[in-house]
Amino acid sequence: MEKCQGCNHFKDGKCGTSTCTVEEEINPFNKINKVIGIMSGKGGVGKSTVTAMLANALAAKGNKVGILDGDIIGPSIAKLFGVKGPTHNTEKGLLPVVSKNKIKIMSMNLLLPNETDPVIWRGPVVGNVIKQFWKDVFWGELDYLLIDFPPGTGDVALTAMQSLPVDGIIMVTAPQSLVQMIVEKGVKMVQKMDKPILGVLENMSYVQPPGYPEPYYLFGKGRTKEVVSKLGLEFLGGLPIEKEMVELADVGKIHQHESQLFINLAERVESLLR
Repeated sequence: MEKCQGCNHFKDGKCGTSTCTVEEEINPFNKINKVIGIMSGKGGVGKSTVTAMLANALAAKGNKVGILDGDIIGPSIAKLFGVKGPTHNTEKGLLPVVSKNKIKIMSMNLLLPNETDPVIWRGPVVGNVIKQFWKDVFWGELDYLLIDFPPGTGDVALTAMQSLPVDGIIMVTAPQSLVQMIVEKGVKMVQKMDKPILGVLENMSYVQPPGYPEPYYLFGKGRTKEVVSKLGLEFLGGLPIEKEMVELADVGKIHQHESQLFINLAERVESLLR
């Protein structure tokens, strides 16, 4: 029943059609092989950075990759890659902007006159923008489209999950116990929507000080692996805080950062989606 509540046929607690679906039709000019959602139970855990770095790793392996920035209120993907609008409309749809490493990107910031302009919209309007980024954008042929989901488990995330044909979700968390509690809420939401969870990734797990053989756990050792095991899901590993990646992200050059950890993650994700 939860899946029906975004449908136009749903009224007074009942569905008016036996073939109810709320998934948006794809742009007929697009051919997208796999859609991967990157999600978190709350903001501030580095979900967008994980999305960008995973896209980099998949592209480095020779895949055609796109990123749909579903965080309409707080978009950051365009900034991370240093790309700017305006985008252009064609008879096949709105053209995404292409990064220097050939990743196609559509983000709300590419449509604003100034990237610092706030988006002061209510949930239903924001949800409709995510749908438009799926059906009205000319993505062309992609091996992978990564969706940077809005944080949390509210109306916009629900609309995105109902409307887009996601093949798998990666949940991103941080080591703190509070965040790990919230990620369980996100996991349960995804399960109620009958979407497959590829695994859970712990971001900002540790730092590796120069000259020290052991990692330093800035927030204490996380319990993500233990929590994920209890939920019956796969733990995709822990990611460090890296100074170089932060510096490159701040100046819009995240595409220049090379990470074997993300190459390994990309290979694991590809195997899970086969």
